[in-house]
Amino acid sequence: MNDMSGPEAAAPRTPPPRVPAPRISAEDGEPPPAAGTAAREIPLVPTHRVLKSLLGAWALAACSPGEAAVVDAHLGRCRACAEEALTLREAVGLLQRPDSLDLKPSLRTRVLAGCLQRRPPRVPVPDWATPYDAETARLDALLQDIQDAEWHAPVRLRWFSAEGTASRRTTVAGVIAHLMAVDGLVAVALGLPDPLGGIAAPAPAPASRTEAYWRAAHPPPTREVRAPWRTQGHEIVRTVSFTGGAGGMPVGYGDFELPLRDAMLDRAFECWVHAEDIAEAVSYPYRPPAPDHLHRMIDLAARLLPAALARRRRAGVPAGGARRHLAAAGAPGRSLKLEIEGSGGGEWLIPLDSPAAVGSAEHEVAHVVLDGVEFCRLAAGRVLPRDAAAGQVGDREAIRDVLLAAASLSRM
Repeated sequence: MNDMSGPEAAAPRTPPPRVPAPRISAEDGEPPPAAGTAAREIPLVPTHRVLKSLLGAWALAACSPGEAAVVDAHLGRCRACAEEALTLREAVGLLQRPDSLDLKPSLRTRVLAGCLQRRPPRVPVPDWATPYDAETARLDALLQDIQDAEWHAPVRLRWFSAEGTASRRTTVAGVIAHLMAVDGLVAVALGLPDPLGGIAAPAPAPASRTEAYWRAAHPPPTREVRAPWRTQGHEIVRTVSFTGGAGGMPVGYGDFELPLRDAMLDRAFECWVHAEDIAEAVSYPYRPPAPDHLHRMIDLAARLLPAALARRRRAGVPAGGARRHLAAAGAPGRSLKLEIEGSGGGEWLIPLDSPAAVGSAEHEVAHVVLDGVEFCRLAAGRVLPRDAAAGQVGDREAIRDVLLAAASLSRM
């Protein structure tokens, strides 16, 4: 027997450093611990196979502190595992986006209504301004989610003209600049600064203001245009909230005017239409407005149709159908029944012979049925009158003239 006495025998042995064991299966050559026994610790450097099996949990931040430390140390030494870990973490990022745009447009309205029931605002937003408030917020959420390069994605603005569809090519940033320039008409009417500043537009019309802004922008608009557009929208909503009784204030559009309440609806409508243009350019889903807001937009277009018919007559375009008489102001006259189905739907009687006449069911000569979103796209110049999916009964010429008048409401 060897003699173990002496100084060397008395020195205790220091065990190698250990960490809590990762989960190990029987395939690794080590049986799992028996029930009721303590978990066995493993050496500091487990097998490559064990560490690779932990990469999925590591990417999801589901490892224990000990497992995470071992995996981190291994990734610094193993290039193959480091590349796989990076791929897994990027995949997790795609599955856990911070914002989702595929939400029902009524969600924001319901959440705000619930909040306001508990604490009403001291200065509420006028009911006629809520569609603009909602549509600018929805577009801002879309802009928050797009990448830097997508601000330069090509977008083609389209509208209806006598020759068919007219268009103008720009970018996502250019569309926001266009919205800001035209929203500036409302801002100026409210006494707010003009976004064009010292830029001189040849005419106070939407297209002229937009072209002037684009020409003066050096370099062309980038994502930086989002901040002033967003600030201007907030200031418009804030100002109309303090002047809620001024809904009848005129807002000039160059060759015509709209009362402020209708101008806010017009801006909400264009914001939605151009948000769809942007969403299409960057391949994002985008839903129509909330039903109540969509109904108000359709109602505005229906109320503008008699004046659009009169403008076409003044421009030398013959009125549809066999005109029986020119109705006096306030008197009933030949009418077309416009029936809108689906979200935001309703019925309107459109006087055909005079914008001052009154629509009359007794003098109805035609009936047109359209889906709500289809009618809005017709009024936005996205659908040609001949291509609109419309049910038609009655005077075909009158129907054609009303569909053309609806398309003529569009502009850049």
